[in-house]
Amino acid sequence: MDFNSMDFNAPLVKVVILGFAAIGLLSVSRKVVSYIRLLLSLFVLSGKNLRAYGKKGTWAVITGASDGIGKEYAIQLAQKGFNLLLVSRTQSKLDTLRQEIEHKYAGSAVKVKVLAMDFAEDDEKDYAALQALVNDLDVGILINNVGLSHSIPIPFIETPKEEIRDIIGINCLATLKVTQIVAPGMVKRKKGLILTMGSFGGWMPIPLLATYSGSKAFLQHWSTALGGELKGSGVDVELALSYLVTTAMSKIRRSSAMIPNPRQFVRATLGKIGRSGGAQNMAYTSSPWWTHGLMQWWLENTLGIGSGLGLQFNRVEHEKIRKRALKKAEREAKKV
Repeated sequence: MDFNSMDFNAPLVKVVILGFAAIGLLSVSRKVVSYIRLLLSLFVLSGKNLRAYGKKGTWAVITGASDGIGKEYAIQLAQKGFNLLLVSRTQSKLDTLRQEIEHKYAGSAVKVKVLAMDFAEDDEKDYAALQALVNDLDVGILINNVGLSHSIPIPFIETPKEEIRDIIGINCLATLKVTQIVAPGMVKRKKGLILTMGSFGGWMPIPLLATYSGSKAFLQHWSTALGGELKGSGVDVELALSYLVTTAMSKIRRSSAMIPNPRQFVRATLGKIGRSGGAQNMAYTSSPWWTHGLMQWWLENTLGIGSGLGLQFNRVEHEKIRKRALKKAEREAKKV
C-alpha cells in the first residue's frame, strides 16, 4: 500500500482514524480511572464498619487462631468488642491466648471460648463439637484463616502424598466445612461477614508450590461464587489476598513496606472491608495492604495473570529458595 498517495480526507479513512483514536482514548481513560480507584481504595476510603455485623458482644469465629495472623485477628476483634470462639490445633496455645485476651480486656467483658481441633485429621467429632458451640452463639464474623503450605518449595511430582492430603484438607475441605456450620445462622439473622484468607499464590500460579497455589486458587473461586450466592442476604463475603507477611508459614522475620507484620496486615484488612484495593477484577476480593495492592494492579496491567514471564520469574525465585533451604538442612544435619 502506498501511504504517500492515500487520501486522508476520504470519508472512510477519516472514520478508521477516528475509530482508532477513540479506542486508544477509551483504553487510556479506563487505565486512568482504574488507577484513581486503586489510590482511593488503598489510601482514602475506609471500609465497612464492623458494627454492621453485630453490636458489642457479638461473636467472631476464627480458625488457625493461636499464631500469626489468626492470633492478631483475635486480639484486634476483641479490642473492637467482639466475643471470640478460637479454633486451632494446640490446646496450650489457645489457653494462653484466651488468658491474655481476658486479662487485657477484663474491663470490657469480652468472652473467649476455645476449641482445639486438628483440621488435618478431618474428624467429624470435632466438627460436631464446633457445631454445638456455634448453635448457642450469635456469630457475626467468621475468619477462615487456617492454612498450610509446603515446608519448602518442591516439585509437584516429588511432593509427599501426606503433604498433598494435608494441604488440600486444611486449606480447602476444612474451610468449606467450617463455613457450612457458621453461615446458616448468619443468613437466618440477615447479617454477617465471611472473611477468608487468600494468597497471591492462588491469584498467580507459583511453580514449586503447585499444590498450595492450587488450593488457594480453589478458595478464590469458591469464595467469589459464595459471594454471588449470598448477595442480598445481608451476609458479606470477602477473600483477602496477601503477598508475604512475617509469619511462621512464610519463615520471614523482618517486616518492611512490602512485607507487613500480622498486626499491620490485619489492621489494614479489617479497616478495608468491602474495598477492593488492587483486586479490581475479582468480585468479593481485596488486597488491602497498600504495597500488595499496588503490586497486584501493576502486574495485572503489565504481565497479566499466569503469563509465561511471570511463571518463569516465580519458578526461578522458588528454585533459589529451595536450594537455600536444602543447604541449610544439610548444614544442620552435619551438626548432629
